[in-house]
Amino acid sequence: MIVTLTANPSVDRTVTLTEPLRRGQVHRADSVTSHPGGKGVNVARVVAAGGAPVLAVLPGADDDPVVSGLRGAGIGYRTVPVPGEPRTNLTIAETDGTTTKINEPGRPLTGRHLDELTAQLVELAAEADWIVLSGSLPPGVPVTWYAQLVGTLSALGGAASAPPNGAIGARVRTRVAVDTSDAPLLALFAESRGATPDLIKPNAEELAQLTGRDPRALEDPTAAAEAATTLVERGVGAVLATLGAAGAVLVTAENAWFAAAPAIVPRSTVGAGDSALAGYLLADLAGAGPAERLGYAVAYGSAATALPGTGLPGPADISLDAVTAHPLPITAIRPPTPL
Repeated sequence: MIVTLTANPSVDRTVTLTEPLRRGQVHRADSVTSHPGGKGVNVARVVAAGGAPVLAVLPGADDDPVVSGLRGAGIGYRTVPVPGEPRTNLTIAETDGTTTKINEPGRPLTGRHLDELTAQLVELAAEADWIVLSGSLPPGVPVTWYAQLVGTLSALGGAASAPPNGAIGARVRTRVAVDTSDAPLLALFAESRGATPDLIKPNAEELAQLTGRDPRALEDPTAAAEAATTLVERGVGAVLATLGAAGAVLVTAENAWFAAAPAIVPRSTVGAGDSALAGYLLADLAGAGPAERLGYAVAYGSAATALPGTGLPGPADISLDAVTAHPLPITAIRPPTPL
């Protein structure tokens, strides 16, 4: 099972224009769509559509529109009650695929809320294959909270693994994936930390934040893989770096791979990175190797980009045959250095 945490859920509203956005001008929308959102919620929606067990953890009351949306979609969830309405994230989509996003800050969370969310994750770790920490942190939450959760969850046991031949596997630790940016992302690698995620999913800009490289240079797959290698050397289990229209790279301690994105007509980038992460996790649950996991990630991310508004892909939208992962020549990866 995959468990997702969305500390800062949202109602994702997309306004689609029939003409280019012109600042300061009046526009008439061609269509408006709304879906329950936040990065972890998006991952849960794609995983559920892919037929895998998933549970979304988030703050919100029973009548919260995000919670109601999950309930209506038949997606399992656990909540910590908080007052107020969730934020609304507005996306303005143009016909050429250009998207402009305006994200609200979200509802503040107190220390008690964080303790209750942590307790939910600790309890669920006993049966989860992956716990995914996704998205921004709302007001009132320390930027180190994801880093603290990684340490807490990494110290726990997890679900019993089931090898493909059906034999009973050894009890293994629940794996932790993180997809965030800015200060919470940088805090994962603070020198005082002793645990790192099993998987991180940066885009080129976020990879640049972590490695001090030029984000434009990291649009090149080999350069991105070389940068990601430094994070694996610091203890990260795997780096799935999404590079927009170029595709994505995957770096582990064993090797690096690149998969180019298939040719598509872009309609909206909303949820593309979340879909890529969900595709990777779906492939992992199915027992796929790293190259195939990367192929799933690129196929799902590309499919999301080809969909309008806040639509997220299901299996019928995926074209795995259009994506092939190839090994990348990178320098040898040194053994992880304890932080």
